[in-house]
Formats: sequence, C-alpha cells, structure tokens
Amino acid sequence: MMANSYTLHPIGVIRSDLTELEAALRQGYEGAPDAWIEVFPPFEQALHRIVAGDELIILTWLHRSARDVLQVHPRGEIENPLTGVFATRSPARPNPIGLHRVTVLEINGNRLKVGPIEAIDGTPVIDIKAALSPLDDS
Repeated sequence: MMANSYTLHPIGVIRSDLTELEAALRQGYEGAPDAWIEVFPPFEQALHRIVAGDELIILTWLHRSARDVLQVHPRGEIENPLTGVFATRSPARPNPIGLHRVTVLEINGNRLKVGPIEAIDGTPVIDIKAALSPLDDS
C-alpha cells in the first residue's frame, strides 16, 4: 500500500565545486570540500542566531539519485553483500534525502559557507537543523 504524497519546497541550494556525481565522496568526513548554501530570500530570517562555528544538520534532496534502487552493494564495492538501502547511507533510495553534518565556516547575508559536504552543485536544500549533540551524528 502506498502512502500519501507530500510536497517538499526547497529552502535553498548548494553551491559547490563538485559538479559530477562521480566526484562526490561517500561521506563529508572523507575529504569533501567546503561549499556555500544559498538560502532563498523568503527563508533568510530563519538563519537568525546561526554563527560561524555552529554545527548544523543539512537535509538535501539528492535530485540526481536513483529512486528505484532498493538494494546496493555498500560503498559501491561488489565484494560487499547486497544490502537494502535502508541499512546503508546510499544516495539511491525511494526518497533521496541527504543528511549532512557540517560546521558553519562563514556567513554572508543569506549564504552559509559550510563544510565538509559531499553534495554536488545545484543540490536542493530542504531543511537546516541545529546539531544538538554527538548523538546527532550519522
């Protein structure tokens, strides 16, 4: 049985030197670059009290990921056993929501320089949340 449909509206976009999926690292901590998040003007006030040094959770819509893949070889390595995507961090999934823990490096108006983040240029940002504790890591 299929659940109801929901509509997400991006609140911003990633601006990164990463332009190809193949160039994106598996996880930010594996050497991903810093990037800018451009928050769209209607949502700029939601940045109030975010400062350089804050840790945030960025939720993205992995717009170029496969949505019909339900099993993968973890980390793309064929020697790893086939595993359901819900047991992995694969970007291929029914709802390709990316989860990125980042540090705010700089703020310029409605733009946040954050890092590290493995999202490619043009990736829609669907939400930004404060990282409250080490338990938020994933």
